[in-house]
Amino acid sequence: MTSAPTTMTPALKRAPRPAPAMRDDQQITRWALAARGGDSEAIDRFVRATHGDVWRFVAHLCADVQGADDLAQETYLRALTGLPRFAGRSYARTWLLSIARRVVVDRHRAAAARPRLADAEDWQVPAERAQCAQQAGLPGFDDGVALLDLLSTLDAPRREAFVLTQVMGLPYAEAATLVGCPIGTVRSRVARAREEMAGLLRTAETAG
Repeated sequence: MTSAPTTMTPALKRAPRPAPAMRDDQQITRWALAARGGDSEAIDRFVRATHGDVWRFVAHLCADVQGADDLAQETYLRALTGLPRFAGRSYARTWLLSIARRVVVDRHRAAAARPRLADAEDWQVPAERAQCAQQAGLPGFDDGVALLDLLSTLDAPRREAFVLTQVMGLPYAEAATLVGCPIGTVRSRVARAREEMAGLLRTAETAG
């Protein structure tokens, strides 16, 4: 587990907001299936209905608001290219998020392979992330920064399980299928993520 930062932002004193309501996955899947044949209206509806979910997913998964636009764009480039092969065996939103997950993983691998020239000054990191969160219109600005701060302290598997089920609202069974692990493992990761984040919030409250 990544150690908690020594200086917590004031926003950490706020708890994350509940996950947004589920979209109509059956309707989204119908649009995706219609889009396979080049139905431009179906493509537009599919993208409009899922873009917010994809953007939130990549932003929270990598704890990086600044890079979320590029990650979301790459997700749709891959998805629209692969739409003719989408058979509807799973909900289209789940299929799309699985592509987004691969995009994030590929981006991390590419970044890890590049030599790092210099690290940003410690004070710049939270300041830049706060500015990006405000510009991106994350719900409740402070809440958005707090959630990114909290998620950044989790290891990747727990962060992913928490984002999929608690932020994106996927059922545990769908999340387990998407990440390729037993449903019990997803439940355990979410529970541990909750414990770790709650502990950080308690620490922030005590320090305040």
